[in-house]
Amino acid sequence: MEEKTNVMRILEQKKIAYQPHSYVTTDAVSGTEVAAVLGQDPKRVFKTLVTVAKSGNHYVFVIPVEKELDLKKAAAVSKNKKVEMTHMKELLGLTGYIRGGCSPVGMKKQFVTVFDESCLAQDTMLVSGGRIGTQIECAPQDLIKATRGKTAAITQEHEA
Repeated sequence: MEEKTNVMRILEQKKIAYQPHSYVTTDAVSGTEVAAVLGQDPKRVFKTLVTVAKSGNHYVFVIPVEKELDLKKAAAVSKNKKVEMTHMKELLGLTGYIRGGCSPVGMKKQFVTVFDESCLAQDTMLVSGGRIGTQIECAPQDLIKATRGKTAAITQEHEA
């Protein structure tokens, strides 16, 4: 049996049902590759992005792996003029997670967390389990509750 991550322990504490999924890390680097290796629809697999505003406040956005975060929408939702991606070297100290293993659940601090509203169309969604090679699957409403998050339209619309 695989070792539990902090994410799993937190979900169990909150009595939230989840399904762990593991993959060989050499087989998948990007979120879309993770979805393919796990045989999942990429619309159900979400990545966790950490941003910073001019104020120095950090905001977490959870979006489908195939999509890009719309920084203007993210700024508007977080009530800032502008947000930008946090530098990779700051991620571990800030969240307790490394790039590729960043989960919206169990960060060192409670940040404002916004899930792309498309997650509500899914019965379950997958996010990082807190380390590279582990994803957890659970109901979007449960993840939103566990992170005290909210939903909004935060991804870029691609022109046809």
